[in-house]
Amino acid sequence: MFVKSIENEDIERLPLAAFEGSITVIDKPGKAFDHAIRYLKTKHIIGFDTESRPCFSAHQPHFGVSLLQLSGSEKAFLFRIKSLGMMQSLCSILSNPNILKIGAAVADDIKGLQQYRKFEARGFVDLQKIVWEWGIKDKSVKKMAAIILGMRISKSQQLSNWEAENLSESQQKYAATDAWVCREMYKKLLVTEKNPLTPEEMAPKVPEAQQHANEVIQ
Repeated sequence: MFVKSIENEDIERLPLAAFEGSITVIDKPGKAFDHAIRYLKTKHIIGFDTESRPCFSAHQPHFGVSLLQLSGSEKAFLFRIKSLGMMQSLCSILSNPNILKIGAAVADDIKGLQQYRKFEARGFVDLQKIVWEWGIKDKSVKKMAAIILGMRISKSQQLSNWEAENLSESQQKYAATDAWVCREMYKKLLVTEKNPLTPEEMAPKVPEAQQHANEVIQ
């Protein structure tokens, strides 16, 4: 049984974890790309995420998806979509219902990828939409990872430049971890008994000040 929610200070006490397998950055067709596709096609469950160059003001243009991350248990592949494009063999993985792609808030990621090439998204699992079945209310990847896996993941590279000429080692580790940890969370959920939230527990928490105001009105 998992806790419903976790505070940031409690997360900070957990051990820091990150993807420890091999990470391959792919920005063009070739042997590395072909190897990635062959590897991913053999998997039934893979982790999924995307990264975009952040916008820091309302006047900045939206840059679109920069990076697509797909991860197995021991290998993670970071596809630099702006230079590689959404090649058909890559789209075929995202359209394969027999390969489960596990992520969080996947709808926006899919829409972003479909700006490059239209494909039918099948086989996607959004952790944010299913964790309530195990009694979990928090929905950020960081908090879900803490609750489900008992680990702390770093988010320090989240707002870094994902269109830099070369991705730093820290960026690569962050990107691979975000995809990998979604896969690991899903696998842990599959072997854990469900304990669904009640409708009352799923309702948004009312701030104490608002709750007090409501009581006064009543």
